[in-house]
Amino acid sequence: MSNKKKSFYQDFLSNTKQYPILYAIAAGLYPITFYFSNNFKLVNTWGHLGFFLFCFILCPIVVFLIADKLSKHSIFDKTRKYILPFLNVFMFLGFMSISYHAGIQKKVLLLIFFIALILVFFIYKYLKKIIILQFILAFIGLMVLLNTINNQIYYSEEWLKQPDDIANVEFKSKPNVYFIQPDGYENLSELKKGYYNIDNSYFENFLLNEGFKNYPNFRSNYPSTLSSNSSIFMMKHHYYNNVNDPNDALNARKVIITKNTVLDVFKKNGYNTHLILEAPYLLLNRPELGYDDSNINGLDIPFIGNGFRNKKNILESLNSKLETDKPQFFFIEFFDPGHIRNDKSKSRGIEGEKEAWAKKLKEANQTLIDLVTLIKSRDPNALIMIMSDHGGYVGLESAFEIYTKTEDRDILYSILGSNLSIHWPDNDIPKFDKKMKSAVNVFRFLFSYLSKEQKYLDHLEEDGSYLLIFNGATKGVYKCIDEYGNITFEKK
Repeated sequence: MSNKKKSFYQDFLSNTKQYPILYAIAAGLYPITFYFSNNFKLVNTWGHLGFFLFCFILCPIVVFLIADKLSKHSIFDKTRKYILPFLNVFMFLGFMSISYHAGIQKKVLLLIFFIALILVFFIYKYLKKIIILQFILAFIGLMVLLNTINNQIYYSEEWLKQPDDIANVEFKSKPNVYFIQPDGYENLSELKKGYYNIDNSYFENFLLNEGFKNYPNFRSNYPSTLSSNSSIFMMKHHYYNNVNDPNDALNARKVIITKNTVLDVFKKNGYNTHLILEAPYLLLNRPELGYDDSNINGLDIPFIGNGFRNKKNILESLNSKLETDKPQFFFIEFFDPGHIRNDKSKSRGIEGEKEAWAKKLKEANQTLIDLVTLIKSRDPNALIMIMSDHGGYVGLESAFEIYTKTEDRDILYSILGSNLSIHWPDNDIPKFDKKMKSAVNVFRFLFSYLSKEQKYLDHLEEDGSYLLIFNGATKGVYKCIDEYGNITFEKK
């Protein structure tokens, strides 16, 4: 008879001992690595790690220990063998649902409850094998996460350096500056043609009557809020830092919210700086606040979610900040009209998405009218800049199609078109404003105007517009619109 010692694996499977703590950890470990791997830029803080460990590991351990202890009571004699397997399956699937949807879907969790209730009668005998499988998944997820973290570690900050001394620019005039950003608002000239063909003359005339100058054919340089804004506030191209990631350039929120050249310039010139957001999307990974204040506090920022809940009334937020003696800079962002739906399975089709976008355009127009009316009633000679982050993607079935190669001029301008309308103080419009073609250079023009120093225009970035392409061509970053507005397809 052999006395060969059993392996841990064999012993674990063959003995009748229960391991409630191990079962609890197995239920939550892979969902954590899954969520962090797919949303690392949203959760790359110690606070998020602590939150997930508490909710996905510590709380299940407590529940499993209590359930294990209670199951030993005689009233559970017939159901004891099902209790821990049920909890493991229910929690694992429930956590995966939360991680996939970035939030709690009550109907989905209820469905998972009943699925786990049925499954447990068939799989309770195989619980320990299921636990091993869950740990294998967690290990694979950890490897993927480590690769993501590795990209973060080797993130290059070289692109943040300016080619001149614009960070030290001194303003000769200091009007209050309002940067209003409606998400996904297509350029007014593009709305009249292409896949849009929308009559927006009422709002266009409103702007003209209020003394705004509209800039036709103006473009964003990147197709999303994070990739576009990080470039805008640094007045530099990042070209995605050579990271082929559809979730945008690394550290974008830190660049936008914590420290950037635009914010530094306003502060050095004695401005109070205000961040007014409709929702906490830009604050999801809780970057350090570089502005003097924000209308969103830590309690408004969820640890898990997409950042579009807990919405604020930006008109009320702005109204409470208008009275002050020092010059003011406001960055005001709201999410209308936005872009078409992300998921093709939920798309209403090209025409249906266009109709939905046109409806949100009207809502965006009203918000802009209210903001402009409020600002001009209290600050008639303000410098007000309305500049969107990208276009509305109208003409596509779903937003994810922007990662597919196209040389359709109207599609590319639908993705990368951006509206720019500026109210110049006292209607003093600089002659060089005709050179403004894309978002990356706009603040260089503004700072040249405020400092009366055109030397800062000697280091303009090229006005190319870039897309990440995953389908239809070799994966990579491509220039799709050149500095002259022509369609091209050049790999960066």
